Amino acid sequence: MSYSYWSYTSSSALGVLPMEMTTHLSLSTNSLSTQYNPPLQFPNFTAKSNFKWNRPKLIIRNRPRTISCCADAITSTEPEHAVETEAATGNAPRVRKKQRRYRKLYPGEKIGITEEMRFVAMRLRNVNGKKVEADEDDSDEEDSGDVHDGDGSIAAVGDGGPGSGGETWKPSMEGFVKYLVDSKLVFDTVERIIDESNDVSYAYFRNTGLERSGGLSKDLKWFRQQVIVIPPPSDPGVTYVKYLEGLAEKSPPLFLSHYYNIYFSHIAGGQVIGKQVSEKLLEGRRLQFYRWEGNEEELLKGVREKLNMLGEHWSRYDKNKCLREAKKSFQYLGQIVRLIIL
Repeated sequence: MSYSYWSYTSSSALGVLPMEMTTHLSLSTNSLSTQYNPPLQFPNFTAKSNFKWNRPKLIIRNRPRTISCCADAITSTEPEHAVETEAATGNAPRVRKKQRRYRKLYPGEKIGITEEMRFVAMRLRNVNGKKVEADEDDSDEEDSGDVHDGDGSIAAVGDGGPGSGGETWKPSMEGFVKYLVDSKLVFDTVERIIDESNDVSYAYFRNTGLERSGGLSKDLKWFRQQVIVIPPPSDPGVTYVKYLEGLAEKSPPLFLSHYYNIYFSHIAGGQVIGKQVSEKLLEGRRLQFYRWEGNEEELLKGVREKLNMLGEHWSRYDKNKCLREAKKSFQYLGQIVRLIIL
């Protein structure tokens, strides 16, 4: 594209001939130049000024836009307004968020560690030689180990008596005294560890009102007065005591698992056994072993709340180990209960 026009012609007072000024303006996409060539005429000669002004070339290229995503680079040849329209209308590439997975809760976990151990105890109960599930919802396997196997289960405390399900069982005086002796050894050890330990966790369980050592001492004294031989502790009680002493030094949470289950088993099932033995061997006499100063259920509830409070600070790994120890405690206690019918 070019434009040309003529300027003016004038005369000079100095006698200069008319001057002709020509300007050529040329515009294009490739170059931009202006030529200014005014011819000057004088009486004796003619001079022509040659002036040229060149500007650099202006090059405009239409490059495609590139959009990068978090996954792959996507090249788009669409104009900018089209890309903005896609993003505004929700057609832009969507980024999929990683879903967070939550583990399945253990049976009773919402309530506390004592409730979890109660489910373990209910799984270990045998009725007529068959394992009974406490609830259909908690029949799944735990993630961290076998905490509800059926072998070595505790004695049934229902109508049948220790370890015999619904069968008739016949306790003997000798066996019952052995049971009391081993039980006293266990309770003496547990209460001594709680009282003498410097661990802060044990301090919560001192003087709870559940202590049984004093009552057992009175009962064994009464049996001596009846001219009944008091034997030394037997292997089930001695073995369990050694295990408890080693566990108390190694891990307070694991020891407290045994501590709670010892009292829980005695209150939940021990009283039933004591009542049946009393009717068959002691003419209905109620021993001090089965007497408490206050409501035993309320006393156990206080211990349960304290243990649940401590359990909130334990890791899931420690809790799983406590559930395995709960199973062991029922196994040891079941061996001691079976002394009644041996």
